[in-house]
Amino acid sequence: MIIRTSKNTIYNIKENDVTSETSYLTRRKFIQTAALSSVVLATPVKASVFDLFKSKDSKPVTSLKSLSYKKNTLYNTTEKLTNEFNATHYNNFYEFSLDKEGPARLAKNFVTKPWQIEVEGEAENTGAYNLEDILKKQQLEERIYRLRCVEAWSMVIPWVGFPLSKLLNQFKPNSKAKYVEFTTLYDPKQMPGQNSGVFGFSSIKWPYVEGLTIAEAMNPLTFIATGLYGKSLPPQNGAPLRLVVPWKYGFKSIKSIVKIRFTSTQPKNSWAVQIPSEYGFYANVNPAVDHPRWSQAKERRIVDSSLFSVKRIKTQPFNGYADQVASLYSGMDLRRNF
Repeated sequence: MIIRTSKNTIYNIKENDVTSETSYLTRRKFIQTAALSSVVLATPVKASVFDLFKSKDSKPVTSLKSLSYKKNTLYNTTEKLTNEFNATHYNNFYEFSLDKEGPARLAKNFVTKPWQIEVEGEAENTGAYNLEDILKKQQLEERIYRLRCVEAWSMVIPWVGFPLSKLLNQFKPNSKAKYVEFTTLYDPKQMPGQNSGVFGFSSIKWPYVEGLTIAEAMNPLTFIATGLYGKSLPPQNGAPLRLVVPWKYGFKSIKSIVKIRFTSTQPKNSWAVQIPSEYGFYANVNPAVDHPRWSQAKERRIVDSSLFSVKRIKTQPFNGYADQVASLYSGMDLRRNF
């Protein structure tokens, strides 16, 4: 098998060396060894990470508040929804755990009230805002988006929230605001993954930071989620509010946001700082540009609770949203600006 990387390096790999479809590539092995070595090899996880889905206990989360919202079908996909249990129990949220099932267990007592958003930088209205004051100005709506993880798995989720542009416009960014930076809560008492060495590593610099260009942030697709499946957002999914940028890899959709900063310079997002050779600032879904350690041409679509329902499908450029967002990158080399 011939594999071409984003740096146009070609490797000839024997068929029996390729990870099987039931195996799973994650960043976990990198994180656990990053503090010990500067040379990292791709390590497929041979354990069946879909064992969780074999359980018959696939009841949805019922302890969450039901939300009042309207349905917006303008941007919806008609693809089959991911089972609610899977979407709320198979999560990347390293502030809580490296394991996919860990966040749901460790975040169940996460306190989200009171909650404030600090707004800084190149905007007319800055300062600390109570979340309730922000939300009362917004009309909630449901949008069904594809979610594509950089680890080559995907879901289809009905988010409830509002366009990010409507939130940012409340703060009136000025002409110097070329980028928007977001920061996750830093609270090691509630988020055990932020405790140095708790997982045998201390390689990530907390708090987690992400960023978008102002044009990306103002795009109609860019969404702030406060709920999913008609209920308030569970802690493991980024309560009380998270970003959803459906044409980018999932790590761009930062969770549990406590700070928004308008800036004239490009933010240093956490994964691009941590592993610059593997994770860039833009992180647009691009099947033509492989991750240095695995292909991005296909993805594992997680739908219901059965292991056998996880199908490999072709990944679409911009995760299928090219018509709405490709113009944002006109003239840009997306292989270099990954």
